[in-house]
Amino acid sequence: MKPRVLHVLDHSIPLHSGYTFRTAAILREQRALGMETFHITSPKHTAATSAHEQVDGLAFYRTEQRLPRVLDRPVLRESMLMRALERRLDEVAAEVKPNVIHAHSPVLNAIPAVRVGRRRGIPVVYEVRAFWEDAAVDHGTTTEGSLRYRATRALETWALKRADAVTCICEGLRADIAARGVDPVRITVIPNAVDVEKFSVDSVPDAALRAKLGLSGSLVLGFLGSFYAYEGLPLVLEALARLLAKGIDVRALLIGGGPQDEELRRRAAPLGDRVVMPGRVPHADVMRYYDLIDLLVYPRLSMRLTDLVTPLKPLEAMAQGRIVVASDVGGHRELIRDGSTGFLFRAGSADALAQTVETLAAQRERWPAIRAAGRQFVEIERNWQGSVARYVPIYGRLVTG
Repeated sequence: MKPRVLHVLDHSIPLHSGYTFRTAAILREQRALGMETFHITSPKHTAATSAHEQVDGLAFYRTEQRLPRVLDRPVLRESMLMRALERRLDEVAAEVKPNVIHAHSPVLNAIPAVRVGRRRGIPVVYEVRAFWEDAAVDHGTTTEGSLRYRATRALETWALKRADAVTCICEGLRADIAARGVDPVRITVIPNAVDVEKFSVDSVPDAALRAKLGLSGSLVLGFLGSFYAYEGLPLVLEALARLLAKGIDVRALLIGGGPQDEELRRRAAPLGDRVVMPGRVPHADVMRYYDLIDLLVYPRLSMRLTDLVTPLKPLEAMAQGRIVVASDVGGHRELIRDGSTGFLFRAGSADALAQTVETLAAQRERWPAIRAAGRQFVEIERNWQGSVARYVPIYGRLVTG
């Protein structure tokens, strides 16, 4: 029997983020496997136009987000968000009659799912993509070890222990979940992956765009994504200054935006036209900008969030045959084989990043082999068909059990 799965999501397409891209890939692949999937988003989804929407062939039930201003207060806000989602989830479950509820991070989705699942006798899968308490530390809303941090961690553990099955995106998260007392047999890693067919290794850089951005003739270091503190992007600017001081013709292309945008622009100002920051670009044009970059740089800082969680961007870069240079945090070490599919440098060290780039600039003859190895890794080990197939035995066990 093919399962009817009700996915509970923080937010979804048409919003663009690593979260929504992973979700859409999972849903499409599950449908390709013959599963029936239904989808509900939390009150935190900000792009809803109606209670039920179709986006790129996927139907989403939305949760009303008209909540009082008092929700600016911590705890009360989260409590009311969960209550609103629980009410909506109960309505949708009654309508679509799923035989599995699959809640995706954060824990604000898992707790309503567990409550509705218990009430209706529906097994619950909880998928952890990152821990809410660690994300809050990076956003500056709490500190590690604080009362709020410990309370949030306790909620997370409560949900993990009560879900009928737990999935996560990498080995780092699996180890942390098991250490909380969750039976390892109940934990399955569903790794991040890419749709390889959507990425070409034969694209030709747009010479006009390269010239317009002032990148012609230079070695280009690049980053495309959200400018969060944990991404460590100031290290790119520090490394750039060191490379320029050695006479290496190099420029940085930083595409995106976010909380660190203003700070990055301030730090980039002394480097003049050696740093190009065009802001966010239309999704349809992203590949044109990727094609201008020689080395994709991911300088994430070392902290619980980055040591436990694997990002999606390096996989997308390898799928395009790009050379990846990344810090040696735990999340990157699960994706990149240093010197084979990409290169790792000591996290937090601008000197180590500059030295890695300098070495690569002098060894361009190695680039074709590295590109080919990265692409092969993604094709064989990190494709969505293989990743999503791991859900099949989990759902089957819950439905028949």
